[in-house]
Amino acid sequence: MFTTLHSEDTEYSADSVEFLPQDDPEEEGYFACGTYQLVQEEGEHEQEASPKCPRKGRVYLYHFADSNSRLQRLQCIETAAILDMKWLPACRDDGAAHLATVNSLGQLETYEFLRDEQKLERRTCFCLAEEQDQEAPLALSLDWRREQAIQLAVSDSKGGLHLLKCSPQGEIIRERSWSSGHGFEAWTCAFDRWSPHLLYSGGDDMLLLAHDLRTEQRAWSNRTHMAGVTCLLSHPRHEHHLLTGSYDEQLRLFDTRAMRRPLAELNLGGGIWRLKPHPLASDLLLAACMYTNFSVVQLDASAPGLSLLGAYEEHASICYGADWAPFRSRDDGSLTMATCSFYDHKLCVSRVEIGK
Repeated sequence: MFTTLHSEDTEYSADSVEFLPQDDPEEEGYFACGTYQLVQEEGEHEQEASPKCPRKGRVYLYHFADSNSRLQRLQCIETAAILDMKWLPACRDDGAAHLATVNSLGQLETYEFLRDEQKLERRTCFCLAEEQDQEAPLALSLDWRREQAIQLAVSDSKGGLHLLKCSPQGEIIRERSWSSGHGFEAWTCAFDRWSPHLLYSGGDDMLLLAHDLRTEQRAWSNRTHMAGVTCLLSHPRHEHHLLTGSYDEQLRLFDTRAMRRPLAELNLGGGIWRLKPHPLASDLLLAACMYTNFSVVQLDASAPGLSLLGAYEEHASICYGADWAPFRSRDDGSLTMATCSFYDHKLCVSRVEIGK
């Protein structure tokens, strides 16, 4: 089912991969990879994180050519440690796509994609801390949606949520920041793709929360998970379907109108850090299962049910970053995915043949 085409050493620990959505055939195959590295002093443990033990990172820009399966590393940008990234659409009709990243300094940064030059150029840096002397939390996750403007949501290591807006000029503006109600890290946040007023968050306190952005009140809370809630997906094709991943290893499918119990569950082994629907077949899900592998899951919305189609076992460390390429191979219709793992600082690009 899986064929590894490329395996790259990212040098720093790798934790996020994002393909540029394909609006233009000339933009096919570009993707970014983010890394997170602790800078240790002698005698410090690997897991420690303190002012003495800062975190650094890199943003890599790659191009994968489907026609000849060639992979090129185009750019390496030194940054603070990256925890999440997303491609944003152009703010203006005549503008370019931007890559947004969130990092260990509590910043959201944006980079404009200059296609002719095949590079990213830093445009903005926004700090989540509202006071200059306030200690910034780690910015942990990022999501976006487009209404009149591009709206951004960021969750942080103090359990906070931040609602931001990208102006037509590309400026990042704070709409509001608030304590989400999570007692520990708010590992993840996601907009509801069908309701402009709902934002979901998941935390290390095992809570899944829904926030009503009109009233600044909590819409509901869910205590189904047996460990921290680590990723969320409001399904782009099925209204009311919310998928969640957790340290408790269960992939869950909920109906947001009846949250008492999930519609379906699937144990994938290893905590589930990311969930990505395929851009051309959104019921095909790619899951980064931290301590086991990367799994491909089929969602049956009518049953409803979840079934495991295959597992990619190439990585030997924590499986954090994963994304589908937004195309099928012109040769055989197979799919392409990029995956990355942490302590072995490994990036892979692979072919996926469903049903084989």
